This record gives sequence, C-alpha cells and structure tokens, in this order.
Amino acid sequence: MNMPERYVNLDFHIDTNRINSKAQLNHMNMLEHWHEVDIISIEMSHIAQEEATQGRNSPRTEKTYTYIATETLASTRSEQELLIQIQDTLFPHGVKSPNERNDVEIVFNAHKYGAILVTADGASKRQPNGILGNAEALRRLRIQVLRDDEAVELVKQKIQNRDQRARRVSQITGQELPTWIGRDLDILRAP
Repeated sequence: MNMPERYVNLDFHIDTNRINSKAQLNHMNMLEHWHEVDIISIEMSHIAQEEATQGRNSPRTEKTYTYIATETLASTRSEQELLIQIQDTLFPHGVKSPNERNDVEIVFNAHKYGAILVTADGASKRQPNGILGNAEALRRLRIQVLRDDEAVELVKQKIQNRDQRARRVSQITGQELPTWIGRDLDILRAP
C-alpha cells in the first residue's frame, strides 16, 4: 500500500477570461497556488494564449506566458468530427466571428489534452449560452467545463480524499505522513 502523492490527478485548461494578472480573482488565486505547489496542473490552449496577449497589457501577457500552451492539431477524422460537434453545440446557427471559432478550439483543446476547462464564458443574463450555458451538452461529448469556484470545490474534495487515504495508509503501514497532509486547504482559510 503506497502513500498517495501530492498531485490529485486534476488537469485544468483556463480560458482567456481566467487570466488573473492582477490577482483579483480569488478562486483563480487558489487554483494558481495549488498549481504552483504541484497539487493540480494548469495549462491553456495556444489560441487562448494568443487572445490573452492581444493589446498592450504587459502584466497580462507576462502572466499568460507562465502557462504551457497546447496546440489544436486536429489531424484525425475523429478530432475533426469532434470540432464540428463542439461548433454545432456552441453555435448551432454557425460560427459568426473569429472569437466564436476560438471558443470552439479552446473547448476542443481541453478535451484533447484530458483537461477540465475553467471559464466564465456564458450561463449569464448577458450571455445565456456560451460555453457554460452549454455545459450539459458538452458533457455528453465527454467535455467538462467549470467556473473557477466549481473547480476550487472539485480540488478541495480531491485534497480531502487524498489526505484521508494517506492517513489510512499511515495507520495500516506505519509510514510517516507527508508534511503537506492537512495543510493544502489552508489557503481557503487565509484572510
């Protein structure tokens, strides 16, 4: 029986709207902290990275380039079919702008690289559909999209489960608990 590692097997892709260059998005601050200490992984698609670096906002550009970027590279028939399914799900009346095309690729990249997409796009009064407004339809395509607060809750649950498992392993085998057990949720209690 092995002691669990710190990483909780959650990979996230962040959308352009979750670049947290001013550190004012509290839930993103938590996710970023967990990424920095190797509890989770955060990446973004190349297309989201390009969107985020438009304009003359150097702090935003610097923050954007701290993330590994993935490429769409939809070269197989099944990948091309999935791109069409995503497009039809998000924009049933057709893609009408480069931003809409980018949304399709951003969602596709999260799926292709086995990640959960974290976004604030859609499911609001101003934008009832968008990515989040189509979360259930995307789930049927095996694509998971979450708001950043939902991602925090998912990570929190995984950390709690990991710590509980580590304590059981320690009780059964006598192995010493890693120093981070019981401490990775302290960020939730910080002022």
